[in-house]
Amino acid sequence: MRRDHRPYYAKKTLLKFSEFYVNHFLRPQLDSLGDGFTFVRPWYVEIFGSPIELGDYLNVVASADRKVRLAVWSEKKGLGRIQIGNYCLISPGVRIGSAHEIIIGDNCMMAHAAYITDSDWHDVYNRITIGKTAPVKIQDNVWVGDSAIVCKGVTVGENSIIGAGAVVVNSVPPNCIAAGNPAKVVKQLDAGEQFTTRQQWFADPDKLFRGFDQTDKQLLRENSLLHWQRSLLFPSKKD
Repeated sequence: MRRDHRPYYAKKTLLKFSEFYVNHFLRPQLDSLGDGFTFVRPWYVEIFGSPIELGDYLNVVASADRKVRLAVWSEKKGLGRIQIGNYCLISPGVRIGSAHEIIIGDNCMMAHAAYITDSDWHDVYNRITIGKTAPVKIQDNVWVGDSAIVCKGVTVGENSIIGAGAVVVNSVPPNCIAAGNPAKVVKQLDAGEQFTTRQQWFADPDKLFRGFDQTDKQLLRENSLLHWQRSLLFPSKKD
């Protein structure tokens, strides 16, 4: 479709249902979930194990063909944990699996199909154990690119970017871009340059969400239920 054909009230109802779904079905599976969250298609978010802690103003986008999966499982008591900070973005297909500890800071972005793990999940010689584990720490304002993999024992420094498809097996310093397999630093960022973070976008969340709502009202104002049904059943090139 070239645009959204839903009536405003239909989209508003879906947003309300999504919020209900998160609070009714996902929140009980989490150790904590902060304020101001936005989940797109939360019924495609899978959660297993604990503890899993999610911060304020989290934005999670899932889809039928790219589910978001957060899982904690360990052979050792007291190990296994996922903690995600405030103002983070989780895109479709992201998987985060912990058998030790994964800590993700504030303002981090995880692009489509990124995978973050603190375990091998099978030993090299003993294929019935989860193998070696080591904590993963992703510091504030990190961007993990499309289909990148962050492996056990890695720390990604503040403001750094992991390039698309990279496989990170060694720690990445702050303020740089790392790419490749295995990932290596390919560019230094200017640490003196001011970064605009997702936290700044949410500086006035009420104003931000009111703006989204007003935009929806404007863009969808001419849509009717019959128009929406017609676009679904009998789509045309104008749709």
